[in-house]
Amino acid sequence: MKIDLIVIGKLKDQSFENIEKEFLKRINKFELNIHELKANSENQEQEASLILKKIDDLTKKQNAKIMALTEKGKKYNSIEFSKQLFSDLHQFKNIILIIAGAYGFHPSVLAKVQGELSLSPLTFPHKFARIILIEQLYRAMTIDDGHPYHN
Repeated sequence: MKIDLIVIGKLKDQSFENIEKEFLKRINKFELNIHELKANSENQEQEASLILKKIDDLTKKQNAKIMALTEKGKKYNSIEFSKQLFSDLHQFKNIILIIAGAYGFHPSVLAKVQGELSLSPLTFPHKFARIILIEQLYRAMTIDDGHPYHN
């Protein structure tokens, strides 16, 4: 079981990198790969091209469920998210989650995804969204394992 997280831009803050590393060390129920693509806030089509190429590369060998993180996406509580995540992982074996650049998703990317996921109706800076998503992936794993972290 594998999750690929495609993100536009890099974490440029050591404190965020340390938080991310800590959660990545703890995740052991599935493989989590982060793919950082170059940001180009002046050209949304160029970012879309990079995302679509990465999706094609990741789906060459196996089918995957592709989800975009958007403010309009489906909202879950943590328990619902855990159940959906592991249901999808058992069905697809690979999930691709995408966090767009500062100007959101180009329509060509949204046309490629099977669904949209929302972390909150609030808008977060990309580095926060990335950390929140990774923490929620860890939380989903602990919920699935019956670990007390969620309590």
